[in-house]
Amino acid sequence: MPADTPSEDGASPVTTDSGGMTTRKKRHIDVCLDDRVAYSGVTTGLERYRLPYNALTQTSLAHIDLSTQFLGGSLRAPILIGAMTGGAELSGTINKNLAAAAQRLGIGMMLGSQRIMLDSALGEQAAASFTVRDVAPDVLLFGNIGLSQLTVAAVSDISSALKRVEADVLAVHTNPLQEAVQRDGDSDFSGSIDRLCEVAGELDYPVLLKEVGHGIGSAAVAELTGSAGEPPVAAIDVAGAGGTSWSRVEQLVRYGELRYPDLADWGIPTARAIVEVREALPAIPLVASGGIRTGMDAAKALALGADVVAVARPLLAAAIESSDAVIDWLQRFIDELRICLHGAGAADLRALRDIGVAPIP
Repeated sequence: MPADTPSEDGASPVTTDSGGMTTRKKRHIDVCLDDRVAYSGVTTGLERYRLPYNALTQTSLAHIDLSTQFLGGSLRAPILIGAMTGGAELSGTINKNLAAAAQRLGIGMMLGSQRIMLDSALGEQAAASFTVRDVAPDVLLFGNIGLSQLTVAAVSDISSALKRVEADVLAVHTNPLQEAVQRDGDSDFSGSIDRLCEVAGELDYPVLLKEVGHGIGSAAVAELTGSAGEPPVAAIDVAGAGGTSWSRVEQLVRYGELRYPDLADWGIPTARAIVEVREALPAIPLVASGGIRTGMDAAKALALGADVVAVARPLLAAAIESSDAVIDWLQRFIDELRICLHGAGAADLRALRDIGVAPIP
């Protein structure tokens, strides 16, 4: 039986297991469901742009084409279900419902961090919570590991974890702010770019680099490309500020309160991150996530330069309920996105990007 141990940080006692990871993942779910985890002083910045409206559109709503190709996968709409969870019993239910919805809608899905699968004691038991191919055989599926766990020595274990879940792509999340706030977080990111370059070259999977909600912008891209001028990854997810703040989440999990409010509102807004990455890397496949909550948000993000968008926390409660609840939420989102293209006079995603957005004075 796990022991109830008092928190060294003064928070309420929490239940811990042999690695602490399963309990922390369950606490993440609870906090994201019950507490205010969104940024309070930072927005996505998408509200600063207007999608041009065309009263004489020559499109047919029924024939708007939202399909796209992304990292070798075919999507019926430019949407990924963002990384959420894994490793706990409830995580398995959440992931199965998300995956079933992704299969029905023809969109992609990112799994939560598979770090726990690298633990020899917990890995096989935890694997079941990430295994979704039985309900989503055709989905573009992203495995997920932290940049801190990415080492050449771990390539075999990472490959095994990806094979175990039958992933198509590896998402590597970089989250220095979250780890700095998290109890016993990985706070040494020195040498991480060199490790990323080495491991990306060793793995037989395309690698997508993502933040967790505090943004990848021009400074990170400059570090990533270095003197080579080319990134060592196949794609980037900007995961900007304006949605869920994982600095806020970790403070609530660790302390039971918001101890560092300025850190909870620190990051690069999603719209700014899209613009900065796209300007630096005009051709790289790009995901926009971080506060994407409506079809209009998605349309603006795509018009700004993203190839696809990702949505996570708005689907959490629905995923606990059923796959049908997830489908209902996403179908409304997709329907609104389709109407946005129609109203802007764009028959497909390429036309939407050509139209672009207009800054609001």
